[in-house]
This record gives sequence, C-alpha cells and structure tokens, in this order.
Amino acid sequence: MDRLLGNYADLAERTADACRHPGSFLAEEWDDPAIWQRLIRGKVFELLSYNPPKRELNARLIRRFSYGGVQVELVAWDQPYGPPTEAYFLKPLETPPGVKLPAVAALHDHGGFKYYGKEKLTALPDEPEILREFKNRCYQGVSWATRLAKRGYGVLVPDIFLWGSRKMIAEEVPSDFTEALREKKPGSGAYIEAYHEFCRDYETIVAKSLFMAGTTWPGIMLYEDMRAIEYLASRGDVDRNRIACGGFSGGGEQTIYLAGLDSRISCAVCVCFMTTFAQTVRHNIQSHTWMFHLPHLAKLLDLPDLISLSGGIPVQVQYGQEDSLFADKGKQESHEKLRRIYEKIGRPERYEGRFYPGGHQFNIAMQDDAFMWFDRWLK
Repeated sequence: MDRLLGNYADLAERTADACRHPGSFLAEEWDDPAIWQRLIRGKVFELLSYNPPKRELNARLIRRFSYGGVQVELVAWDQPYGPPTEAYFLKPLETPPGVKLPAVAALHDHGGFKYYGKEKLTALPDEPEILREFKNRCYQGVSWATRLAKRGYGVLVPDIFLWGSRKMIAEEVPSDFTEALREKKPGSGAYIEAYHEFCRDYETIVAKSLFMAGTTWPGIMLYEDMRAIEYLASRGDVDRNRIACGGFSGGGEQTIYLAGLDSRISCAVCVCFMTTFAQTVRHNIQSHTWMFHLPHLAKLLDLPDLISLSGGIPVQVQYGQEDSLFADKGKQESHEKLRRIYEKIGRPERYEGRFYPGGHQFNIAMQDDAFMWFDRWLK
C-alpha cells in the first residue's frame, strides 16, 4: 500500500472503501436495464455540469488528400468556446459512391503530449521526428486510425479540449508561466517539449478554474466527443446505426464516457484505462491527469459501472498486465465487475476483457484484436 497521503491516507482510503456505488446495475434495486440506464445517466450528466450555450456545428471541409492507402479529409466544426475543432476523417480509397460505411471515432490519448492530437493516430506525410518517436513508444510505430480505415471503415480522429487545434495558446496566458518557451522556434522539437512541460504544470490551474467556475473537465471532454459523433452521424458516407468508438489511455477514458452516455455508440474498445477508484486512491493517483477527476462520481458509480451505462452494447476492454498506471487489483476487480454486469443484463457475450503482457501501450497485436472486435459487431 503506497499511502500517498501519509498520516492522512486512512481518510481517503476508508472514504473510498465506504462508497457502495448505488448506481451500479449490480445493486439489488436495479432489474430493468432501460430504467436504470435512463435514471443513472441523468445523475452523471448532473455531475458533469457542462451546459454551454448552443452553437451550430458549422462543419466544413478544409482540404482532401490521399496518403497511406486511404482518403484523408481535414474537417472542422465550431465549439461554444475557444478555437474550432479540427479532425481527420479517413476512409478507403476505393469507396464506391453512395456506400455507407461502418464508422469509428478514434479518440487520441493524453500521453503528456498535447501539441498534437489527431496526428498521433493518423499517418501523414513529413511527420516530425518527435511525433514518430511518440508513435514508436505508444503504438509500436504505426498509425492505428489509418490501419483501421484501410480495413473498410470511416474513421474520425478529432482533437479534444486542450490538444492540437484545441490546445491552449501559451502566448495568451500570463508570461510568468511560459518563460521556458521564450526564444524557442514555434513548432520545433525544443518548443514542443517545452510546451508539454508548460501544459503539465498548468493542468492544475485549468482544473481548479473549471471546478471553481461550476463545471468539470470530463464534462467538457464528453461534450466535445458527443459533438464529434454529431458530425460523424451527419455524413452521407457513414451508417449512423453502426458507429463505434475506441481509444488508448486518455482515449480510453473518453471511450468510457462516450460509450456509457451517448446512445449513438453501438460498440466500443477501451484500451489501458480501466480500474476502480478505490485502488487508484491507494496506488496510482499521482500518475493521472486532472481530466480523470469528476467530483462525487465515486459516491454513485465506479469506473466500470460508467461504461456499462451503455446498457449492454459490445464492449472490449484491454488491460496491460504490467501497466503501472493501474493497480493489478483494480484491473481484476473491474474485469470481474463488468463480466457480472453483462451477465445480469443478459448479454454476457457482449463484454470481453483481454489481458496482454507488457505495459502502457496499444501495440499492433492489441490493435488487431480491437479491429476484429469492431468487425464482429459492425460488419
């Protein structure tokens, strides 16, 4: 036991242990999945506390090109606050006119790497060395969204709040926080590394500001992901009845919320982001971003309960056996809980938990298993 709070460790650990998660479908009072889903989803949306002013999507195409064996469109849409979201939409080169493809929202990771978002999952010409190194570290050197599109999918890769096109512009925050960026050429490897250091340190200010303002980071994250699904469902070449989502690490967290709370999602793959809150409090809290924190959620649900709010859509969860960001006990407890929830819902075949040797990664073998899961349920 790590006892990260020292002589106050008992305060956090015992409080976490006392949470009985009354919103879990395993609680005795729940029998009807539809009623449970509707009521508990509403409570989670209250906790998310993000209800921005309405703004039209205003989706537009910026440019179209072919690369890596797929057609690539750079698209954009508006958000209520901040710059527009940019995204890549990928599909096979030889897609016949009028064909509606099964589609996947490919959700990028956190990775402590915010200068790029959508680029981390998409094969692009002239990739900078710092981006190639990141893909080698996390994805065994490949771009999984491009690989999936070649398999016959429409794949949308959007930037999320504080990444890529939605990143915080360092030059617009007080200069006291950005001294390390001065005299570095924007876009250079040195600038990007310094920018990531700035982002790491600045996350606390972002989170405190959002909480004090009456909203939450996960609330903004989910809103933007749901807006991406709105765009995806609007396309004439996408089958809106066959839309899935998936992602690794921070993309796995996005998958948990999006699959659990958006009924347009019909299948999901969550990679290396599943545990229990109690085990995270004990062992791994220092390893996680502020975007993981939704105040008071643990009084209602545990993390596996959240993705199960999908009501029993096909969900594959991939766990790294040596992934130090999540305690072994938390992974095993989550796997067992999801298995039991899907049994109680009456759809045990729609949950699959897979454990892989190695650490925090989404390697080619894991990607191939995820793709086969999508094939099984979307084709």
